[in-house]
Amino acid sequence: MTTTSTEGPFITDHPLDGLRMPGEWERHARCWMAWPCRPETWPDEEAFDAACASYAEVARSIAGFEPVTMVCDPADVAEASLACGGGVQILPLPISDSWIRDTGPSFVLGDGGRMAGVHWRFNAWGGNYPNCDKDRQVGRLLLEQAGVPLVEAPLVLEGGAFHVDGQGTLITTEQCLLNPNRNPGLNREEIEKELRLHLGVSTILWLGEGYEQDETDGHVDEIACFVRPGTVLMLTTDDPDDPNHRVFQDNFDRLRLARDARGRELEIIPIRQPARREQKGVRLTMSYTNLYIANGGIVMPAFEDPADDEAYRTVRKAFPDREVVQIPALDIVRGGGGIHCITQQQPAP
Repeated sequence: MTTTSTEGPFITDHPLDGLRMPGEWERHARCWMAWPCRPETWPDEEAFDAACASYAEVARSIAGFEPVTMVCDPADVAEASLACGGGVQILPLPISDSWIRDTGPSFVLGDGGRMAGVHWRFNAWGGNYPNCDKDRQVGRLLLEQAGVPLVEAPLVLEGGAFHVDGQGTLITTEQCLLNPNRNPGLNREEIEKELRLHLGVSTILWLGEGYEQDETDGHVDEIACFVRPGTVLMLTTDDPDDPNHRVFQDNFDRLRLARDARGRELEIIPIRQPARREQKGVRLTMSYTNLYIANGGIVMPAFEDPADDEAYRTVRKAFPDREVVQIPALDIVRGGGGIHCITQQQPAP
């Protein structure tokens, strides 16, 4: 059962009465980010410094569309403030790492402007990383600072593991949510029940596997994202020798046969992945679906790859009413994630 806090501004019952997680294209109150504080996440000190600069560029780009709050370790306030500039609010909080999509809350809305934040259990992506204790509480602290009621969910889950369409449909992967390193005591039906309960969805679309060698065990934001209700942007490759080819084709076939919560067939927009690139023998998860949808804009990645231009055109066509900003993201990817991974939208009530 769900537990809730009884102190401060937190609610004391479960939001079963109409709260839902909005689609990411719906209006935002702000974007949350977290400043890099864990140098060992990146290959070396130079890569860490480059990642900090890239985080700041993402923050400044999003701030051109909506307010941005950068959570940072108290020791890093001066550095983060200087790098991000006056257009980004800095909030000192204890953090272990900088992937706020996965450690922060998922915001849900209801009628009359009611809002709550779902605080998932966090176990460092299936126990892949040590010393992440602070990140188990950052969602709770963030909600307290924002004055948003908290709902404690009994599910180990990261925000990058799912996408919603705001109309009752959720997309995820079996590789991640059914992985025994997350919720070994729960089966598919029990996990679906918790997703429906906490996010206000009714239909779960299961893809199979995620991006090759993705250290998050197949987060869906590395391979697909909702563009709007009924439309999914999906990563593809035409190289039959690429291990992603089989995975992407299987996922495409699953979505082609699927129906969303309102019974619609899905429009699938293919977007070609960049060329393979490795770091210490491990493939980098470079994905154009790992982007941020802002108020009136899109902040998407570039990877110094010939596919960047084609991806930009595809995203512009997919989001014709938004300004698309493409920024270098390879330095972020070297740490294991992308632009979507380092951001978390708070919807406007």
